[in-house]
Amino acid sequence: MKIFTSESVSEGHPDKLADQISDALLDAFLEQDQKSRVAVETLLTRGVAVVAGEVTTDGYVDVAKTVRDTITAAGYTDTDYGFDGSTCGVLVAIQEQSSDIAMGVDTGGAGDQGMMFGYASRETPELMPLPISIAHALTQQSSEIRRKHPNLGLRPDAKSQVSVEYDENNMPKRIDTVVLSQQHSPTLNQEAVAEIVRTRIIDPVLTSYGQYIDGPITYHINPTGQFIIGGPQGDTGVTGRKIIVDTYGGMAPHGGGAFSGKDPTKVDRSAAYMARYVAKNIVAAELAQRCVVQFAYAIGVAQPVAINVETFGTSTIDPHLIAERVRKAFDLSPKGIIDHLGLLSVKYVPTAKNGHFGHPAFPWENTKNASALK
Repeated sequence: MKIFTSESVSEGHPDKLADQISDALLDAFLEQDQKSRVAVETLLTRGVAVVAGEVTTDGYVDVAKTVRDTITAAGYTDTDYGFDGSTCGVLVAIQEQSSDIAMGVDTGGAGDQGMMFGYASRETPELMPLPISIAHALTQQSSEIRRKHPNLGLRPDAKSQVSVEYDENNMPKRIDTVVLSQQHSPTLNQEAVAEIVRTRIIDPVLTSYGQYIDGPITYHINPTGQFIIGGPQGDTGVTGRKIIVDTYGGMAPHGGGAFSGKDPTKVDRSAAYMARYVAKNIVAAELAQRCVVQFAYAIGVAQPVAINVETFGTSTIDPHLIAERVRKAFDLSPKGIIDHLGLLSVKYVPTAKNGHFGHPAFPWENTKNASALK
């Protein structure tokens, strides 16, 4: 028996808000010019948004307006919340992509070196780890309740954490602990917040996971006593600082590269999506019950320098044979990945809200190649 824990954060969390701004700019540049090269970072602090990075494009984007619109859409519409998209300062420091990098990318090579990991497991219908799936569901519910019922006094910033007990076969057995910290109006006391969070957010979500409610669950709701100061007023936000929230909640390795603000020529993003796609198709093909796929790239080189498949002893054939099938079945160059997953047609802001994996609308979540691998 073991207990494994994962966390998620709401779209109003400062790091997640920074991710959304970077991806909103990426979406805007790709809409203007699909050949845009974008690597944009955002920093948020009290009253200020700073955008920096490298962009090469034939299009035009009103950067400040896009930043403000994204902040407002996340719920920061009043200085009483500690941040207001209509009044905050916006500083922009964007330059062209390095010509040295462009030399390798223009010929079809990877935009950087690095390792990317994809994961899939039979423990949930979406083939994701259960702790991160529940954690995402909680933060998504938090945002939905806040929007539908503004009179409740909930504010945009929130964090969830879920601990799940696993059996000896590494399958989830029961939910052990749920933590949820929810920003709120100063008119609400701790008891009122706990009641709202428990009845409007936690209980409705856990209803969908009833098979994992076996015995008492420990709850921690705003365990510090209050959460009034939140968002960029309470904590600086930076793009790419929630990469474990973005992926598998710590259940699988991570190569270190962030996703948001990067166009799909950057394998940090596109190859991580492809690794998830391959891992999910391997599990869907019943070649393994649990699987990690690793790709490694060299800057300027199109195909991965290495492919590794780890199945934790659950595969029906040798994992080396699975890796060979993967290499034969897919063009794993940046262009091949972009074409296969249609990454120039994706809207990336939704990926920056409740994780990049496990949501059926994303093209890297389909399993149409399972039969080919099988």
